[in-house]
Amino acid sequence: MADLPNNLQSPWRDWPLDREIVITRVIDAPRSLVYAAWADPDQIGRWFGPDGLAIETREIDLRPGGVWRFDMVGDDGTRYTNRMRFLRMEDAALIEVEHGSDEEDDPGTFRMLITFDEQSDGKTVLTLRQMHPSRARRDWAIGFGAVEYGGQTLAKLARHVASVNAR
Repeated sequence: MADLPNNLQSPWRDWPLDREIVITRVIDAPRSLVYAAWADPDQIGRWFGPDGLAIETREIDLRPGGVWRFDMVGDDGTRYTNRMRFLRMEDAALIEVEHGSDEEDDPGTFRMLITFDEQSDGKTVLTLRQMHPSRARRDWAIGFGAVEYGGQTLAKLARHVASVNAR
């Protein structure tokens, strides 16, 4: 590709595809409602996380520079600490966060970009992109169940938004 002029080279050539996980879901609701489910501290803990895990919030400040510290708690009492640092929030368009355990210098912390694209039929295409620090860490996350758990999380989001939309 180096022999091609710049205007013909793929814009993907420098994108680290081997570090990325992408999960997409069409949600039958306007993007303003879907975005609000992510951006409203009263809503996010009600639906976030995979099936079988409850959310216990310890601190929540959903704005650029803010942090959400929470535990995912399994039926058997197992706790998974989490910290999301909100980097960017563009109303009804996108949210960018760093997500990892609630430990300083967590080597597994990854960047996550959530985009909300409203369709002409009023549905929203939500795309969740995770960018992991290395290919090995991405492979570990996939093996742990990141794709399946991400799909479960977005299904819970869709059910939550449907109940809000029905009111």
